Amino acid sequence: MASSSSSFLSAPASSSRSWKQHVFLSFRGEDTRNNFVGHLYTALENTGIITYKDGKKLSLGEAINPSLIKAIEQSQIAIIVFSENYADSSWCLNELKHIMKCTKETGLIVVPIFYGVEPSEVRKQEKKYGEAFAKYESVKNINVASWREALVDASGNSGQDFKSGSMDESQLIKNIVNKITKMKRPLTPRVNDKLVGIEARRDALISKLQIESDCVRMIGIWGVGGGGKTTLATSVYSKISWEFDGCCCIENVRDESSKNGLVTLQKQIISGVLKQDEVRAGSIEEGKDMIRDMLSGKKVLIVLDDVDQRDQLEALAGSRDWFGKGSRIIITTRDEHLLKVHKVGVYNVTLLHNDEATTLLHKCARLEERLMKDYEQVSQEVVTYASGLPLALTVLGSFLCGRGIKEWKETLAKLKKIPNNDIVGKLRISYDGLEKVEQDLFLDIACFFRGFHKHNAMPVFEACGLYPEIGLEVLREKALITISSYRQFDIFQMHDLVQEMAHHIVRGEHRNDPEKHSRIWKKEDVETICAMGATTDLDMIEAISHCYGSVPYWRTSLHYLPPFLGNEELELLISESANQLQHLPPAIVNMKNLRWVDWEGVCPWLTNSPLNKLCCLTLSMSLQKQLWDGHKLLPNLKMMKIVDFENLIMLPNFAGLPNLERFELENCPKLQEIHSSFGLLEKLVFVTVECCRGIKIFPSINRLKNLKTVSFNWSTGLFKLIQHEQPSLPYSNMNHHTRLRFSQPNLTKLNLCGCELTDEDICSYKWELSHLQELNLSHNWFSRLDFSGWRLPRLKWLCVDWCGSLVELSDLPSSIAIVEANDCWSLESFGDTSNCKWLWKVSTRYGKKVDPIHGERFDNVRD
Repeated sequence: MASSSSSFLSAPASSSRSWKQHVFLSFRGEDTRNNFVGHLYTALENTGIITYKDGKKLSLGEAINPSLIKAIEQSQIAIIVFSENYADSSWCLNELKHIMKCTKETGLIVVPIFYGVEPSEVRKQEKKYGEAFAKYESVKNINVASWREALVDASGNSGQDFKSGSMDESQLIKNIVNKITKMKRPLTPRVNDKLVGIEARRDALISKLQIESDCVRMIGIWGVGGGGKTTLATSVYSKISWEFDGCCCIENVRDESSKNGLVTLQKQIISGVLKQDEVRAGSIEEGKDMIRDMLSGKKVLIVLDDVDQRDQLEALAGSRDWFGKGSRIIITTRDEHLLKVHKVGVYNVTLLHNDEATTLLHKCARLEERLMKDYEQVSQEVVTYASGLPLALTVLGSFLCGRGIKEWKETLAKLKKIPNNDIVGKLRISYDGLEKVEQDLFLDIACFFRGFHKHNAMPVFEACGLYPEIGLEVLREKALITISSYRQFDIFQMHDLVQEMAHHIVRGEHRNDPEKHSRIWKKEDVETICAMGATTDLDMIEAISHCYGSVPYWRTSLHYLPPFLGNEELELLISESANQLQHLPPAIVNMKNLRWVDWEGVCPWLTNSPLNKLCCLTLSMSLQKQLWDGHKLLPNLKMMKIVDFENLIMLPNFAGLPNLERFELENCPKLQEIHSSFGLLEKLVFVTVECCRGIKIFPSINRLKNLKTVSFNWSTGLFKLIQHEQPSLPYSNMNHHTRLRFSQPNLTKLNLCGCELTDEDICSYKWELSHLQELNLSHNWFSRLDFSGWRLPRLKWLCVDWCGSLVELSDLPSSIAIVEANDCWSLESFGDTSNCKWLWKVSTRYGKKVDPIHGERFDNVRD
């Protein structure tokens, strides 16, 4: 007894299918109405299978023919009972003809039953069937050929063959009912009355699926945990599954593959699509072959929910050629990278907006209409807390159901300190799937860098060995962070509850014991730590940020301070910070595993702290005059940043910092001397000194052969100091024949903005920078720049903005691509640029004298 084949033709993607009954029974009344068909009908109805049987569902006076046509068209399955005298009835043959027509037009499934006849008798019109057709041939105006075609098509389906004595009739009926139970589908699409905002998202995804196309298409639904990916996938599945030959939804692939193995899921797909009980596969490779062999000829719909590993996709939907034309595979995942690798289109599920979130909360909390106004404010607070995450709204709504306003408010207050375990557990799945270094990167962003510039955070991550270039992409692909653009800056963002989950991980089971947290970022926790005794064990702490000021260092550089924060206000802020900390004990000396410190205010602890694992040190807003006494050993320090030290006079000995790679110094107006050991830091790659105009002693950097970036923004005279290789020859004693050699073999970026360079300064150096690509000479005083004696073979970008005295640029390097010369009021000429074959942009906005010179290349690209 073979199972019937089921064949659907796709309807337009926009259509929505619903049926009136599961089964339409076609039979010859005088043969089977009062025996086999009667028993079959009763068995189907008793099993909950709604069945249409001629004479049972018709009302008195109802036109028979149109009613039957409509009944056929509104059925999912047609059971055709071919009995001995079936072909004697032209009524039955016309009914059959329309059934076979509907298999092509509406996707009706045909299940033939051969009751007392052989399939070949029906197919070839032999015996009783042949006799009936012999009579029809002699009657005019009867389309016998269409009946014959219908019989051939219907009997070609593999069905149930019953002959008296070969099987107990009750067993046959049981077999048929079991078959139909597996084949039938809901008469109308399932509707979950708690679903909110699903319709627009469902329609958008269905549009992306392009159901009308014959190609095999895979779509991945990607987004944050608890964001509604599974709900969206199952909603689409319910709406469009009727349009496919077979369908299957595999839920929770991540857990099920771990518990039961991928072979079990492969068998589930085959049995689900083909409605087979027994599917045998001994290995994953055999399962792949079976899926490809058995489903490649069928138009199927398969949902793979919560996929988190590449091998799952390869085992369950390894290739588009595994499935028949028009098939659609929907995958839900938190990992966008899986979809990219598998070449799957991505649908980013959007979270609920405020109105949708409020509606969902009220439905889950079963809040009555008459109470809405009373609960309006506290409802909005819950919605704000959930930030559009359906999971949080559902969990909290269900928990708050039937509770009073005071209980709602108390729950909110509790959540701000102790997050809900169900929500955290769901969100944490993505975190648990990260490698250790990626987990550290994520926790650092969540605790210290959310809402701040990526550009300024990257050096910290690099110094701490967190491999941020690949790590940030992994976090983004797993929907744990987003990177948004704001005023040409990339800003770290994440969902509020994802950040809350990260804080929960950091605190663990010791919410009120900050000394047992891996990261300290809250003001009250810093104060608690500092108030502890010098013998307190603080080895758990890896990173600490102590910032009382309004503008943390990483948010912006000094040049972008908000206008309301002037010099007086800044000095007052620094003084307040110092006063707040002057009585705090140096408990930080016990943090032996610190890798990153961002400390605002006085830092007397720095001298005695054994910070052997420290990788990144940022100090800001202090009135102290020196950092530490004597020799300080920081063997693993790679980045050091000093900002807004109003009274700092001298930087200390750097001999104990052999691995320092990045040094940043900003706004230290009284600083006069950089220790000579600075010139011996051979691993230095990046040096920036900004707004430090009082420096009189700065060691030569000519020995620092690994330098790639040097910036002396608004640090007057500093460039002259660092190139002075002969201490016995002060800069002021050099004559016009003396030219100092400025050579840095690996330097790629040089910023001398606002250094008050004159023509004499420019001409005093022999510029030999073979790898330099970017040169910023803006806000200087020279009148001419002649590059003929400069060796800059790789220079791509030159900026001379706001050089008000500049009259002429000449002999630009042939490698130049961009020249920025805005607000140069005296500029008259760029010289001959015919050799500048890569030049594509010259910007001269707000210049008063420069005129286009016809024939020069930049005339065509000038702003």
